[in-house]
Amino acid sequence: MDRERSARQLRLIGETVDITKALGVEVWLRGGWAMDFFIGEVTRDHEDIDWFAWAEDAAALTEALMRSGWQPVPGPPSGQQVDFAKEGVESSFALLDRDRYGRVVVAGGPWVGELWPEGMLAGSVGGVGAVRCRIISTGAQIEIKRMTPVWVPGRPRRTKDAEDIARLEAALRA
Repeated sequence: MDRERSARQLRLIGETVDITKALGVEVWLRGGWAMDFFIGEVTRDHEDIDWFAWAEDAAALTEALMRSGWQPVPGPPSGQQVDFAKEGVESSFALLDRDRYGRVVVAGGPWVGELWPEGMLAGSVGGVGAVRCRIISTGAQIEIKRMTPVWVPGRPRRTKDAEDIARLEAALRA
């Protein structure tokens, strides 16, 4: 495991949490880092940092991250996700909205209006070391990792996702 990269990513997660708290903006870790924050330790190398944020906060979040040295990078459609890089680390914010029934949905892009798993944002605060952050619910994390290859045709099942699901399920049993 690349401990230096993990430490840098963890520090940047903490920085992002501080920025969003100062803005009054809600964010939730998702993906591999959400799993690690649920388990309480770094379990593997991570390519990037994945987040959820409300679409209505995207402009303020973008401005604050850029003031802190993050640079925008190309990615999915801007209404769907905004991506940034700093110190060789990518951080992506999938944008959320609510439908007319109050359910959490994809905010933009080709899947605009599609539902995210029910209760996804009811996760707890997790942490690794002294860094604490909201994470999506473990059930939603498992569902997203299982269903992404179905929801996104052509996206292969990844070994790391199967391993993450096994870790999360084991942690839930413990």
